[in-house]
Amino acid sequence: MGHSAAVWDYRAAIEATTDWNGIQQVALKNPQGASARVSLHGGQVMSWRNEQGEELLFTSSKAIFRPPKSMRGGIPICFPQLGNCGSLEQHGFARNRIWSVDENPPPVHAYDTHGKAFVDLILKPSAEDLKCWPHSFEFRLRVSLANDGSLMLISRIRNVNGKPFSFSFSYHTYLSVSEISEVRIEGLETLDYLDNLSEGERCTEQGDALTFESEVDRAYLSSPNAIAVIDHGKKRTFVIRKEGLPDVVVWNPWDKKSKSMLDFGDEEYKEMLCVDGAVVERPVMLRPGEEWTGRLELSVVPSSFCSDHLDLPKI
Repeated sequence: MGHSAAVWDYRAAIEATTDWNGIQQVALKNPQGASARVSLHGGQVMSWRNEQGEELLFTSSKAIFRPPKSMRGGIPICFPQLGNCGSLEQHGFARNRIWSVDENPPPVHAYDTHGKAFVDLILKPSAEDLKCWPHSFEFRLRVSLANDGSLMLISRIRNVNGKPFSFSFSYHTYLSVSEISEVRIEGLETLDYLDNLSEGERCTEQGDALTFESEVDRAYLSSPNAIAVIDHGKKRTFVIRKEGLPDVVVWNPWDKKSKSMLDFGDEEYKEMLCVDGAVVERPVMLRPGEEWTGRLELSVVPSSFCSDHLDLPKI
């Protein structure tokens, strides 16, 4: 854990607590009053609030806060597989494991540290993990909260195995929205996508923006490094910037599927939208000793923002 600006009070910026299951959580704060909360269960971001204290991530009222199940909401980390497309449990095991605080992480780029409160976590495979996925790895995660309230997640996955392995990945980000019919996504137009409601059929996005009138479960391929999720009801825009994450998964279960999920309210599909920076179509291949990095930055701007403004410097 750390902080980087000399004027900050270290103890005020970062606070370690435990939840009712006895699992450690880390709260990050910035001087303006924005905050984030990260659980060592899954390395999952549980909360991200703006300086007015408004929650920006969705959590279901029926979420199960009990290991080993991942909580329905926040930002679960999907690794080393997505969905049920492999032999492992759905979305892989990383989101269901207990992580550790990484007290001596390797250095990162100065941009990833300057002006931010942050915590570093690490996950290594257990003996049980190696039985079902026989690859040794070190997964380092940095979660940071910037002075402007933006949230950044940096994953670094290193192959410490004697042979190559490949994996898929996703930051499964549950955004809180006013009403799903009031939301549109800009930046995905003209892209090819895999439609998981049609057995992964490859299609091309035809609209000027993606809007929602029914269930959506798509993986947009070779997407730009910045997209905008515009919420007309709350007059705000989530800007999602990413590196090392070529694809974007968009998911909303709509009414029928919502009723079939035990940890999701029947009408809660109206209040949420998952937009994930991901690696879907071409899994990452790591040779022994190689490391992959995937960065996700979430920020909120007034709703006058549009995709014309997305040509911004890389994170």
